[in-house]
Amino acid sequence: MPERSPRPRIIAIANQKGGVGKTTTAINLGAALAESGYKTLLVDLDPQSNASTGLGIGHELREHTTYDLVLEGVELQRVVQDSGVEGLYVAPGTTDLSSADVEMVSMERRSFLLRDALRHPDTDALGLRFMLIDCPPALNLLTVNAMVAADSVLVPLQTEFLALEGLSQLMLTLRQVRDTANPDLRIEGIVLTMYDGRNKLSQQVAGDARETLGGLVYETIVPRNVRISEAPGYAMPVIGYEPESKGALAYRALAREMLGKQAQITS
Repeated sequence: MPERSPRPRIIAIANQKGGVGKTTTAINLGAALAESGYKTLLVDLDPQSNASTGLGIGHELREHTTYDLVLEGVELQRVVQDSGVEGLYVAPGTTDLSSADVEMVSMERRSFLLRDALRHPDTDALGLRFMLIDCPPALNLLTVNAMVAADSVLVPLQTEFLALEGLSQLMLTLRQVRDTANPDLRIEGIVLTMYDGRNKLSQQVAGDARETLGGLVYETIVPRNVRISEAPGYAMPVIGYEPESKGALAYRALAREMLGKQAQITS
């Protein structure tokens, strides 16, 4: 009997504060993992669905979405689309997700809907190594679903004023999910984003984060970089848009660091 391929590692990318580089990190970390030879699925759970748009999957192309996956029981294989980046696939989002919390409240196992969909045995046929979930910028039922489904949570943290504010609430939610639904959930790490080395505030926030959170903070820092901002307009990750830009190099380094940490854990 042939061995089953290893289950893909599921990482929720979450921060309830918007504008921290969450979707940018989901797109570009996914592209960097794919470039490294790891077949990766980006699950767009954000009602704004910017990850889908940023990879060229317009609304007219979304026959099935993560709304159908979570609330209608549509199989993952029918939702997944090719992103145009080799090795990177997308389960596109939709604005319909904005009503998902209200609709899920009365459903049985409402916190496990995404977990059941992503961990269904039939998904093995996709041959994925990673699933990255781009969470909504809120600590709502969709984000809880992502945490219940995930092996770990990656938190983008912008190096700006009050960056650490609200992080305690995210950590509290993570602990509650661990206590009630997913005891194996862990923090993948904190990645500092939008860093400007010329700015004393950026330096101070980075220092405060490392002092407060210690080894949870990745060594890799994602800088402010105009190429990162431009790339979604061309429906591409920055790695494809400007491969040698500081932003592209940073996300490749983040992928290497993450893979290295996981190798240490499993060895």
